[in-house]
Amino acid sequence: MGSESLEQAIARVGNPVELLRNIDYPAFTFPIAPEFTNWRSEQRAWRETVALLDQSHHMTDYFMAADDGLIELLGRIGANSFANFRPGIAKQLVAVNHDGYVIGDGILFHLGDRLDLVGHHLISDWVRYNIEREGLDIWTHLDGNSNVREGDPVLYRYQLQGPRANEVVEKLTGEPVPAVKFFHIHDFSFAGTTVRGLRHGMAGEPGFEFFGPYAEGERVRDAILEAGREFGILPVGAKGYSSTPLESGWVPTPFPAIFGEEFREYREWLPLARAGNLAGSLYSENVEDYYLTPYDLGLGRSVKFDHDFIGKEALQKIAEAPQKRKVTLIWNADDVAEAVKSQITPGTPAKFIDFPKSRYGLYQFDAVLDGDRRVGASTDAGYVTYDQLYMSLASVDEDVAQDGQELVVLWGEDPISDKAIVERHRQVRIRATVAPAPYHEYARTTYRANP
Repeated sequence: MGSESLEQAIARVGNPVELLRNIDYPAFTFPIAPEFTNWRSEQRAWRETVALLDQSHHMTDYFMAADDGLIELLGRIGANSFANFRPGIAKQLVAVNHDGYVIGDGILFHLGDRLDLVGHHLISDWVRYNIEREGLDIWTHLDGNSNVREGDPVLYRYQLQGPRANEVVEKLTGEPVPAVKFFHIHDFSFAGTTVRGLRHGMAGEPGFEFFGPYAEGERVRDAILEAGREFGILPVGAKGYSSTPLESGWVPTPFPAIFGEEFREYREWLPLARAGNLAGSLYSENVEDYYLTPYDLGLGRSVKFDHDFIGKEALQKIAEAPQKRKVTLIWNADDVAEAVKSQITPGTPAKFIDFPKSRYGLYQFDAVLDGDRRVGASTDAGYVTYDQLYMSLASVDEDVAQDGQELVVLWGEDPISDKAIVERHRQVRIRATVAPAPYHEYARTTYRANP
């Protein structure tokens, strides 16, 4: 891919969909051990006891000086309100294009003298570009995924969560767990240092996201594991961690809506090496068929119309009557078993279904059908041990988004793309039943309301 820009590559290939379907983009990995025990037990830990997830290596941190001009710029980029943004809180920054379709999202921490935008690089690249375009003269630092960064990360970041997470915190600190509001930051004292904790959980369970200087990370981790021993704590490896969005209901990487003429300069700025790739059975030469709104992704609660921002007018119209709903699709066990069985029987097999996650592109888009009518897209699929269910997150048309409705996930590509990760296979239809997203009631309701 070299130093070619995204715009240059589109001009070379002729169509952004063909470019991204066939490019050999590096697999997005979690640069930690795949398993510490086994991913099934590790998945169960955050539902039954307590789990420790290491977020220090797989996400991008983009640090920015907390300048008034920056806050004003982020307000014009983000569909979120910045009216009460202040030190000690975080928010989910959601950026959309002029037509109201999502460019990317990430968690924005206000750390006092600086802000930290955490998540996939899709949103941080858009923010970086706008800072440069505006000529905003502020300090910034990009700390990428451990696969591409040089040196150690700036911060350690550990997610402690599960029904016994609060007991671990109390043992660590010797104090009752404070009543910290959702997405608020509290300073804790343990392991001989100050540890900052965001009230948040990657799988929709009780807990905190602890962070601090990377040099202190090992002793903080050791202290958490020692305190959690009597409560059944398990460290979670890359396999288990990758499946957390299935339970939290967060779509990890929505397709960036950056292919209109108004984004030409951005695509000229953006290296192809950071553009990602497209996988799945949803095949259309029209790139806009892959676009999603915040409401399609369940991010509508973050949208506030109290300020001017890119896409505001379009989103106001969309908000009046959202066309799609984010749901969980529960895959039919017999159909999944047949697809797996095809790997060990004669003939062309179905596209390989992996456990616990079956995702082979940065942007996964599998067509969801009602009969032969395409009614949506499945964007993240995998297995949840606690429920013994294979499921996916999907955005589907409102008229078929009722719980209990049976739809079909079209699994496998046709035509098969040129990506090296994609093997010879045949498409199969997998029945799937609509359920809420997040799937568990606690993650949908109590989790956000209580400390």
